[in-house]
Amino acid sequence: MIEQTLKQYFGFETLRDGQSDVIRHILDGQSAAAIFPTGSGKSLCYQLPALQLPHLTLVISPLLALIKDQLEFLHSKGIPAASIDSTQDRESTQRIMQQARSGELKILMISVERLKNERFRQFISQIPISMLVVDEAHCISEWGHNFRPDYLKLPDYRKLLNIPQVLLLTATATPQVIDDMSRKFDINKENITVTGFYRSNLTLNVIPCSEDQKFSKLQSIIQDAPESPSIVYVTLQKTAENIAARLQQNGIRATAYHAGLKNEIRESIQQQFMQGSAPCIVATIAFGMGIDKADIRRVIHYDLPKSIENYSQEIGRAGRDGQPSDCTILANTDSLNVLENFIYGDTPDSSSIEYVVDQVYASTGSWEVMLNQLSRDSNIRQLPLKTLLVYLELHNIIQAQYSYFADYRFKLTDSAETIVHRFQGERRAFVEAIFQCSPKARTWHSVDFDALWTAYNADRKRVIAAIDYFHEQGWIELESKQITDVYKVINTQMPKSELVTNLYELFAQKEHSEITRIHTMIEFFQSKQCLSYSLASYFADNHAPKNCHHCSVCAGTVAQLPGRELPPLDSRQISTWLQPYLQAGKASLSDKALSRFLCGITTPLSTKLKASKMDGFGKLEMYPFAEVNETIKEII
Repeated sequence: MIEQTLKQYFGFETLRDGQSDVIRHILDGQSAAAIFPTGSGKSLCYQLPALQLPHLTLVISPLLALIKDQLEFLHSKGIPAASIDSTQDRESTQRIMQQARSGELKILMISVERLKNERFRQFISQIPISMLVVDEAHCISEWGHNFRPDYLKLPDYRKLLNIPQVLLLTATATPQVIDDMSRKFDINKENITVTGFYRSNLTLNVIPCSEDQKFSKLQSIIQDAPESPSIVYVTLQKTAENIAARLQQNGIRATAYHAGLKNEIRESIQQQFMQGSAPCIVATIAFGMGIDKADIRRVIHYDLPKSIENYSQEIGRAGRDGQPSDCTILANTDSLNVLENFIYGDTPDSSSIEYVVDQVYASTGSWEVMLNQLSRDSNIRQLPLKTLLVYLELHNIIQAQYSYFADYRFKLTDSAETIVHRFQGERRAFVEAIFQCSPKARTWHSVDFDALWTAYNADRKRVIAAIDYFHEQGWIELESKQITDVYKVINTQMPKSELVTNLYELFAQKEHSEITRIHTMIEFFQSKQCLSYSLASYFADNHAPKNCHHCSVCAGTVAQLPGRELPPLDSRQISTWLQPYLQAGKASLSDKALSRFLCGITTPLSTKLKASKMDGFGKLEMYPFAEVNETIKEII
């Protein structure tokens, strides 16, 4: 039966290594996890069983681009699949929901954020679901390299929706992350399939390089075979532009690619690379998702990757055709503190956490949150703030209800009078009221919901439904902004100080784990052991040879990464730099906040105080944060 479906829909005669184990577990009614390297057929592990299972397969995926790629593939195979996402109009969403209700769909793909919406949860809870698939499942682990707070709630959603089976898919999971993922979803060890990470066709080279040597080294590597398909990875957008321009000046056909470019330009560059007319791409990590070019001969890291997981994903794009390919890193430790500072900037102060907890405890019944405003008021960046809200949910303090846009504005493409005259009786009066309560500034009208409620008892939901309808008919252009999340406050019995301490410790553990991850990566690049073997071991693959004979260590070179020599910190100079910031911030600045200021790490508070204009901002950005923080503690 499986072989017949495999041939009929996918055109394959046999399954790859690992796929048959995972599919057998699923079709035996068990939950499973598939940890396969990038490009080795993880998706088939859910696509094939989905056709055999009686009900809907619900797939959680973190990126819209990945969802669109998967849907294109499924549709090309004649498999009834759809997604519900934020780019759709209401009619498309309604049509897909109806298809799910009637059992026409086999696969429905959504982002994890969709489950925060109470109305969606209400809809999906009425539909029988055979299996929940979690793509990029490492996102659920605080010890993973790409933690996404909303993923933490997936085990609860699974129980709520009464889904019997789960399949976890990822390309990058350490033994600790595999253990964490499987524990959260109650997956038996024997149902976890890890296929080999070892790639015999990849040569791994670590070349120690001071910052001023890197460009000439890069140039000589590329000039060896200038038309060979290559990706050069850098950290910053401006570095991508700069390095691509310098390579072009030296006669190399190089193109910069990063998230700051317009969508159509990025798509065009990607297309040129796939076709071979742009052989060398200098890119940030924005380049790579959905790139399935089999003959990439070189992946060069000009800057340090963010982690071993990122490094593994990025070099995994080389040599997918099985032919020899080179993966080279031009490495020093100069930018180590830049990677660390991203992490230190995301750990909120205890006083900031206390501010958020105070807001919750002061609310009765429901609590409304505008994330950007709460971020400014609490001095917590938006991503860690989202994490904090999820932690509060997991502590059963709050529960997500729904989200709505606080502000709506519209521009008329038809006259208000014409629109009003399309309706009769009470409806006409209601539409008239909408226009009367939507004052105009130049070309845009802003909807005043309070005025509509006060003067006409007009319910917000009905007003939004009406202006959505006008927009669908093409009578107005509609814009919505200021998303507001509504939470139900369910428990405020826990002593505040205990809760704040618990939450702060969670962030401190996460910070320690992230910093350790960076230092583990540096140890890996300086390893005396075969690099291929060390990399495979990191990802729980115990089948790689002890000596691969195609890495720089096996070739006899153990890397010792050079680093910048820094003068000792001067306490008097630091005190002088801090004075303007201390005066502006008054009593609200902790030792960590002062360290962030000197290391050039922005926070909502530093933006509000215009810290970047002060003389001391970023003066110690080349120093390790922990060292700066120790010095500040001594000073204050």
